[in-house]
Amino acid sequence: MATFNEILNIGNGINLNLIKTDKFKSNLISLYMEMPLNRDMVTKNALIPLVLKRGTNKYNTTLEVERRLEELYGGQLSLNINKKGERHVLRFTIESPKGIYVDDEEYFYDVISFLKEIVYNPYVEDGGFKKEYVDQEKENLKRIIEGKINDKRSYAITRCIEEMCKNEKYSIYEYGYVEDLDSIDNKNLYEHYKSILENSPIEIFYIGNYDNKMIDHIKNTFKMDRGNIIKVPREKITDAVQTKNMVYEDMQINQGKLVIGYRTGIPYEDNLYNALLVSSEILGGGPNSKLFRTVREKESLAYYINSKIYKYKSIMLIDAGIDFDKFEKTLEITREQIDELKEGIFSDEDIEIAKKAIVTSLKSVTDSNYLISEFFLSQVLSNDNRSVAEMIEDILNVSREEIIEASNKINVDTIYFLKNENL
Repeated sequence: MATFNEILNIGNGINLNLIKTDKFKSNLISLYMEMPLNRDMVTKNALIPLVLKRGTNKYNTTLEVERRLEELYGGQLSLNINKKGERHVLRFTIESPKGIYVDDEEYFYDVISFLKEIVYNPYVEDGGFKKEYVDQEKENLKRIIEGKINDKRSYAITRCIEEMCKNEKYSIYEYGYVEDLDSIDNKNLYEHYKSILENSPIEIFYIGNYDNKMIDHIKNTFKMDRGNIIKVPREKITDAVQTKNMVYEDMQINQGKLVIGYRTGIPYEDNLYNALLVSSEILGGGPNSKLFRTVREKESLAYYINSKIYKYKSIMLIDAGIDFDKFEKTLEITREQIDELKEGIFSDEDIEIAKKAIVTSLKSVTDSNYLISEFFLSQVLSNDNRSVAEMIEDILNVSREEIIEASNKINVDTIYFLKNENL
């Protein structure tokens, strides 16, 4: 299993995380920039990875970038923006074969240099990004934003979060807003990116084989003079439900989408957080869960139903696909199942199955370089120094009493129902 070998500070606000593993035939390097999730910046942030992958000062076009990746033995370049709680995280990743498999032990140095080219030397004309690229990617981003409605299940979850957290940054949509696009141009977007490069905390992850020479190369490649590094604040966690929200939305759909949002007030640093994970798994984690057995199997009310804890914000969402006329009954039985959880009405077998599912999920972290990178980024963002093995041990040690205690902190906040407009 991959574990942290070391974390090195290589510059002002730049950390290099080295993870040694022989499990895969490829090495991976990821660079993450961490920003506060702000309404006035979110659309610019989302546009940046789309523009940056179009070209660099050395490789001006998408075709030249693709050619360079082919020269690097088919390296896979991936850029994205993600919402991690109330942080916006910009990711740059290249994964390519280990030198031993392509009979070229030194070439990964060129991969690292190419990633630097993408991040530090974007294609710039007349003091801004290439105007044509920015205009085209604004159209692409517009389609992404407008396309969120296409996956009705995902859309309903997003809408429930927006309603539940409407006065909190967590409600901000990670890909931004169409109404912002007109005010963005190639020059102000480039200025914004320069300020991110200058001031954002940067975490670099290298996963694979390495030696001191490789470490020195990475350090020298990504070292840069920077200004004051911003402090991205920890999310505010609340267990207080001011007023319960009931939100209905109409749309031309065949199946209702019910999402129920709960506050737990249990931050991920809390010892009770592991018990909250087990509690959610018992409630709606899979085919053996209480909700699946009652709402779906026994009462035939739902096409799917599950519960999930959102780590950074410490909220729980239950989402279900139901017929429109099953809304009240589904709510009633869901409420009953949560009450049973709070009263300790679940078996030792329920606990065992739930723990086993969480352990399997944790073990799957080691299934790819990318998942390892994402897992350890999450650990860094949450100041959690535990290994996967230690996390598994903590889950296995959760007691029945802790599960009941955690369950009793689950309070309904928002009920969102996406239904057919003709009903």
